Amino acid sequence: MPPKSRRKRPAEGLALLGLAQRAGAVARGGEATRRAIRKGEARLVVLAQDASRTQLDKILKTMKGRSVDRRFVPSGSQLGAALGVAPLSAVAVTERAFARQLARTLESDGGTAVSTHSK
Repeated sequence: MPPKSRRKRPAEGLALLGLAQRAGAVARGGEATRRAIRKGEARLVVLAQDASRTQLDKILKTMKGRSVDRRFVPSGSQLGAALGVAPLSAVAVTERAFARQLARTLESDGGTAVSTHSK
């Protein structure tokens, strides 16, 4: 029996994140993400929708006034699993090509990601 076709899950779309990490283009966790944003290194920020409100507010406040693209994934568990670590609230992708491809991949995941630029 042929395998059933199914919609790509966000965790599958995040597979590129592991490759970016191996290339040294990922800042993991809330504090590292904020540091990458402040230094102007972050090209894409991926946030877990289930992260604490306090953590999300800190990251979003740091992004304010900066042109950094962001996407949301359903859970920190998925975000951490993509990198082979414990659940994460956020990661920053610091290499432009990885960020661009990951943003496109997450957009095509059927509405599981939200694209917005900070103003």
